[in-house]
Amino acid sequence: MITSIRARLTLWHTAVLAVLLALFAVGAYAFVLESSRARTDAALSEAVDDLVSELAQEGRNQPTSRAATEALSDLRFRTIALVMYDSAGRIIASAIPRTLRRGVQEDTESPFDAEQLGRAVKSARITRRKFVSIGNAEGGYRAALEPVRRVDGIFVAAAVQSVHGEAETLGEARLAMLVAIPVTLFLSATGGWLLARRSLAPMVAMRERAARISASNLADRVPIATPHDEVGQLATVINDLLSRLDGAFTQQRQFMADASHELRTPVAIVQNEAGLALSRPQRDPVEDEDAFVVIRNASRRLTRIVDDLFMLARADAGELPVRRDPLYLDEIIADCAREVRSLGEERGVFVVVEPMSEAPYVGDAALLHRLVLNLLDNAIKHSARGARVTVRLRAAAAAFHLEVEDTGPGVPRELQPRIFDRFVRADATRSHEHDTLTSGAGLGLSISRWIAAAHGGTLELARSDARGSLFVLTLPVETHR
Repeated sequence: MITSIRARLTLWHTAVLAVLLALFAVGAYAFVLESSRARTDAALSEAVDDLVSELAQEGRNQPTSRAATEALSDLRFRTIALVMYDSAGRIIASAIPRTLRRGVQEDTESPFDAEQLGRAVKSARITRRKFVSIGNAEGGYRAALEPVRRVDGIFVAAAVQSVHGEAETLGEARLAMLVAIPVTLFLSATGGWLLARRSLAPMVAMRERAARISASNLADRVPIATPHDEVGQLATVINDLLSRLDGAFTQQRQFMADASHELRTPVAIVQNEAGLALSRPQRDPVEDEDAFVVIRNASRRLTRIVDDLFMLARADAGELPVRRDPLYLDEIIADCAREVRSLGEERGVFVVVEPMSEAPYVGDAALLHRLVLNLLDNAIKHSARGARVTVRLRAAAAAFHLEVEDTGPGVPRELQPRIFDRFVRADATRSHEHDTLTSGAGLGLSISRWIAAAHGGTLELARSDARGSLFVLTLPVETHR
């Protein structure tokens, strides 16, 4: 089996061209043969018409043998023989040009055998004009036979022409085709091979460059010779794929580094507190209790971070199913507001839920609960004492819009484009000061955006300035009913 694309392209190109040339040659040969035969038959018809006309002028009561002899004496053709036969195929009269006679050495035509044609006349019933071909070693001849009714019987007027020249012409045409077609195919195959080699050269360069690209040098790109043709477009797609892979590897490395950093802090706290408690020579119940409280808080934080990381890993792998159950968004929002109200009171932040009407929806209640809880927890922990967090739900024709607005200091301008990235925190200095309902590792908004996308919606930071921040969740209705 041929594995080379160049060889297959050349083979297919040559095969298609061979078929086309063969069809053209057969068609051209048939056209030349038919045209030559038509010209010969036209000339023979004209000659036999002249002979019949001369016979008619000689008179019908005159014996046909004499009339035919006199008629033929008045008709002379350089390449056409005229013969008059009776119904038995015997020759009555004939006028054969020198070029068709036997024994002429300088003759280049096929010699005419009148007796052979007579036998054909005898065996055939000539009732109307008929054309016959008789072959021999020199190519044969073509004859037009016309029945003639006279008083003394039925006779056959014959006009005969050699097809030796026609046969030679057709033979030369066949020879020319037999030589020209293989030569054309060879030249075409050679040119096709060179053209395929030149056309596929950029792909060879792409293959060699791609073979050298690994995880350590994903910044390299395959060369693009001509960006607008198919090969150039393929190279562009490959380079885009490499860019996405490079970004994914970079994000993965950053994710692992950030995850290690986030996990290291609570682990270190647990180890330090446990070590200090165990190193005391005399156990103090109060000091032990304080150490256990610190260890418990650090363990809770560690558990939340691990749970969030596991959830994101399953989401990235497509292994986190999204349930589609009937629910009410207004009930989920009210439940989440009740859960964060104690946290808000502890930090001096007021949570206000504007009046909502029933909002029937189809989605995953647990995931949507976590999304709303992340938004509220994020708004509370980044708001100063005395601030307000407002929650409102608006229903449009084809979507629900949930708005969570706070009156905090807002997200720094340089962080706003990356606020939904993993491990990005708007206020890292206060992330460990207070216990919250989420991990506090900068994963909440990333998880929330994924939950919104899993439901066909969007989560955007609509506004963030000195007046506070406004997050808007949009959930389309028609895709879930």
